[in-house]
Amino acid sequence: MKNLLLSLAVLVSISACGPKAFVKGQYEDAEKQNLMNDQWSETDMQVVVKDMVNSLVAHKSIAAANKMPILMVTNLQNKTSEHIDTQSIMDMVRVELTNSGKVAFVDKEARGDVSNEYDYQNSGMVSEETKKGAGGQVGTDYIVNGRIDSIVQEVGKDKTVYYKITLNLTNLKTNLITWTNQKQIRKSFKKKSIGF
Repeated sequence: MKNLLLSLAVLVSISACGPKAFVKGQYEDAEKQNLMNDQWSETDMQVVVKDMVNSLVAHKSIAAANKMPILMVTNLQNKTSEHIDTQSIMDMVRVELTNSGKVAFVDKEARGDVSNEYDYQNSGMVSEETKKGAGGQVGTDYIVNGRIDSIVQEVGKDKTVYYKITLNLTNLKTNLITWTNQKQIRKSFKKKSIGF
């Protein structure tokens, strides 16, 4: 009997240590804070983008412009040790700035598609009244780019992760940075023992 109970206890403990699958889910508020681990999170992205966009639209380059400035988003350099989807961050910046109604954007990513469409429309397949052609595009006034840096410190069971995100608005005519700002985030974590 003693051996049977011991075997049963071992079997239960082995099955408890096996891989777990996430089988039941539910929708959550996307604005709710997410600190499930010590990596860059959607909460970090939302906080950074909100503060940066608010700062940029309040700057005189945008707020006091005589005509709506035309912007182009380029890249956000990732200088952290993590894989961070910087394209997603810049997409969110573009969406929030566009939704402010104070700027318009040139779509750098669509240039190849636009060029191909010009070629097609000039092939004779499209009516003269409706075809578009080269020479009608709007030029960019400013480029938005930046970088993200991090510092990770770990002592004993304590860990802090620090992020600094810098964005720049560069005047395309003068190549001068007309606006720049940074957002800093520091998160602290405690390591917990994992056991039975």
